[in-house]
Amino acid sequence: MTKLYPILDTAALAQRHCSLTIAASALLSAGASLLQIRHKQHWSRDTFAEAQVIAELCRKHGAQLIVNDRADFALLLDAGLHVGQEDLPPADARRLIGTERLLGFSTHNAEQLVAAANEPVNYVALGPIFNTSNKENPDPEVGLANLSAWRSLVPQPLVAIGGITRANALAVLDAGADSLAVIGDLLPAICTDSTLRERYESWQRLLNL
Repeated sequence: MTKLYPILDTAALAQRHCSLTIAASALLSAGASLLQIRHKQHWSRDTFAEAQVIAELCRKHGAQLIVNDRADFALLLDAGLHVGQEDLPPADARRLIGTERLLGFSTHNAEQLVAAANEPVNYVALGPIFNTSNKENPDPEVGLANLSAWRSLVPQPLVAIGGITRANALAVLDAGADSLAVIGDLLPAICTDSTLRERYESWQRLLNL
């Protein structure tokens, strides 16, 4: 699991008037080896067509594409899948997408982590570590102390998510996370190809990628 897990959230991108394709192309050109498309709204034909373009860009750059929630689109895009607590159960998702595709699972507390340890997933996400504005009705903040205390509950790689920025990233890794899922702090105030690349490169320098 890569130390930096970039998530391109379509709602966050829309707030900055940045297209999904421009953001994906910039991050891949800067060296991203994994991208997740996070789209919580209706998947229109245009949305799927854009995702197809990004899937092709990921193949061109040798990067892993992951989509959230939707096993059907993961199959159509030949992508990995990330599911949450209210989505298709991981065991069912695994039967649909097969054994070769990457499958991730979101958790928010110790009880869910314990359950996730027995699921057929490649990695487990835990969060929100800190307060986040990228999710409606977020679960209670986990915090660094709980992250450290709960890390041993799952054998899979642990991806920390929620409010992670360059200012707190190293502390999250020190607390036991294997990877950092980042949404808001990937996006500069003005998103262009060059500013997005610069922001991603600042993350690479921080994490020694």
